[in-house]
Amino acid sequence: MSMVLPSMLCLGLCLGQSTQAQKGTLPPPLLTAVPGTMVPRGTPVMILCRGPAEAEAYVLSRVRSPEPLDSEKQLLSKKTNTWSITGMTPYWAGLYHCSYQSGGSWSQFSDPLQLVMTRAYDKPSLSSMTGIMAPSGENVKLRCFSTLKFDAFILMKKDGVHIIQNQISTPEGGGHQAVFLLNQVSSTQTGTYRCYGVFSRHPYVWSHPSDRLQLWVTEASDDPGPTNPGPSPEFPDEITTLPTMTGGMKEHAAWHLSAENQVRLSMAGLILFVLVVLLAEAWYSRKMPFNGHRQAPT
Repeated sequence: MSMVLPSMLCLGLCLGQSTQAQKGTLPPPLLTAVPGTMVPRGTPVMILCRGPAEAEAYVLSRVRSPEPLDSEKQLLSKKTNTWSITGMTPYWAGLYHCSYQSGGSWSQFSDPLQLVMTRAYDKPSLSSMTGIMAPSGENVKLRCFSTLKFDAFILMKKDGVHIIQNQISTPEGGGHQAVFLLNQVSSTQTGTYRCYGVFSRHPYVWSHPSDRLQLWVTEASDDPGPTNPGPSPEFPDEITTLPTMTGGMKEHAAWHLSAENQVRLSMAGLILFVLVVLLAEAWYSRKMPFNGHRQAPT
């Protein structure tokens, strides 16, 4: 079971109380961030509160914790539904929600938007304690480690939108680590993983992402690994390239190619040898007299 940072729990509780406090009669708007909710340091981002066409005013609030809820800062003016941040900094990282006004009534608050700044600290390392290839049904352990004393580590998969697990860190070998347990893995857990380090005092300010770790989950009848892997899914805050096979997988593929070529060459040589023997026998038969006697000329 994953551990969640206490500050994140407080933020969720505070937001729930705030949402209950505003019991609007209108449906809630949709709050999004462009290009995404995970934003590298210094990158511009725009927060968009989408209400109906008849909306007359908007309010965007940033929930601060553990400050009282009445200290929420209203960011949007009443004539616009967007808020632009020219360069992401720790100051803008946090939890947001918005509402709109129409016909003299206010809407309910939107679902919360978590805006995270990445690349604030040095990246941790991510490794598999059970190997990068696992049979379906087995347990897999992934270890995230850093020499920085992060309070927690966050494991993410594929597109970087969904957090797989949060784990409180423990001291280990001059640094801190967290071990993520993936129970009874299936083929759906094949993919690219990364982890981030977090300090509890700034739960929405994350480290650089670790290097990618590709995990393969195989069924009982599957081959040891894919022969033509597709492109690795991107994390939104990183420029990605096509994945490369590990050294062992390269040697495995090269061995299969060499063995297949050797079989083909051997078959071709055998066929050529048989043809040569048949041609030689035919030529020799034409040179020899029939029944051992050559017919005398007339």
